[in-house]
Amino acid sequence: MYGLYIHVPFCASRCIYCDFYSTTLGADVRRRYVAALCAEIEARRDETAGSRLHTIYIGGGTPSQLTIDELAQIVDAVRACHDTAAVAETTIEANPDDVTPRWAVAVRRLGFDRVSLGVQTFDDDLLRFLSRRHTAAQACSAVATLREAGFTNLSIDLMYGLPGQTAESWRRDLTTALSLPVAHLSAYSLMFESGTRLTAMRDKGLVSEADEELSLAMFRALEEEAERAGFEHYEISNFARPGRRSLHNASYWDGTPYVGFGPAAHSFDGARRRWNTSDVAAYAAWPGHPPCATEQLTLHDRYDEYVMTRLRTCDGLCPDEIERRFGSAFSLHFRRAAAPHLQAGRLVPAAAGSLRLSREALFVSDAVMSDLMWPDET
Repeated sequence: MYGLYIHVPFCASRCIYCDFYSTTLGADVRRRYVAALCAEIEARRDETAGSRLHTIYIGGGTPSQLTIDELAQIVDAVRACHDTAAVAETTIEANPDDVTPRWAVAVRRLGFDRVSLGVQTFDDDLLRFLSRRHTAAQACSAVATLREAGFTNLSIDLMYGLPGQTAESWRRDLTTALSLPVAHLSAYSLMFESGTRLTAMRDKGLVSEADEELSLAMFRALEEEAERAGFEHYEISNFARPGRRSLHNASYWDGTPYVGFGPAAHSFDGARRRWNTSDVAAYAAWPGHPPCATEQLTLHDRYDEYVMTRLRTCDGLCPDEIERRFGSAFSLHFRRAAAPHLQAGRLVPAAAGSLRLSREALFVSDAVMSDLMWPDET
């Protein structure tokens, strides 16, 4: 199996915290991007020969900035070059203020069965601070509009640890989010990424990062409220109603190959990683053959990535599976490195002989994962 990701690098405006590749360039660049994207999908069609397409995900940026005709061109290109008969999930990201009844019906007809809404918060003051374009009311309205169009698999993104956000306002966000008819919730602690306006504001003393105690309290509230609402905490930042885990994102967590199209999109075939240039103009100038870079992963690299991604999930990882994938030396190292964390309760048994992070260890997961990585030979 493999997943297919398409990166749409267009936004109406830039949020102050975002370091994903995007641009606010207009319709002419967008049309050239779509033509180049369709050409890349055609040119790389043989990369997945003999494999079965499992999921499709269109992210960004803001895919809902594309016109319906442009989205239709992309969908047609995918169907012409990939067998979509066995696709189990087709997701598109959207901004709440882009969701209209016409848009919702149109993307449903194009074959999308899942929509991920970038909400971030239901506090209008914080939305304005983040330079988000929508209001809390528009976010709630977007969910209702999508449900009316027949979407039952809806996801929303939230952020916590925002400047000025309190434990009480975060609980209000959770109450609102979990009262909506959504099947999935992704919630991320705010990161101050290099090169963003938010980080520049922090460096000038205009805003401060949330302290660790507050962030931990917000994370605990997230776990408690989501569990109370019937959501499964299946990955550190992701919660789902039964049967509604994100199938596409699971590709990243279990080592399933995926192919990425568009500027800045990444691909992974199980041993090699590829990423396209993060420049829409350069991407459009080479239709079908965009500038890209590749990296051949060593066995040690692949082991480290497997440990890191699998331990993010509630399913954890199995030492026997490590031996099957990487060999006995890696399994032995893992067992030895895991022993003190098992004794301390940071790792706990899961199903079928697997080990997973305990609930208490989720917020300090980086330290546990670091201990389990293959030792640096230098």
